[in-house]
Amino acid sequence: MKKVMKLTMIAAVAAMAVGCASTSDIDNLQSQIDGLKTSVAQASSDAASAQSAAADAASKAASAEAAANRAAQYAQDTNAKLDSMFKKSMMK
Repeated sequence: MKKVMKLTMIAAVAAMAVGCASTSDIDNLQSQIDGLKTSVAQASSDAASAQSAAADAASKAASAEAAANRAAQYAQDTNAKLDSMFKKSMMK
């Protein structure tokens, strides 16, 4: 019986020594968690900035497309006028 009691005590002490987390372990985990929170906040901020830049780029692209369409229409109008003038000059 004494032998079983001694083995139980040794096992209990070993389990406590191995199984319990120390304060430094907890502090280390907390600092890692804080670092991850900072990284997540930075990533979220970067994503928001990228989304804003993408929206700005899309707006500028739409403006450029509208300007290109206007320029193409002006070119067609000019070509039509030149053709008309050429035909009139050939009639004379």
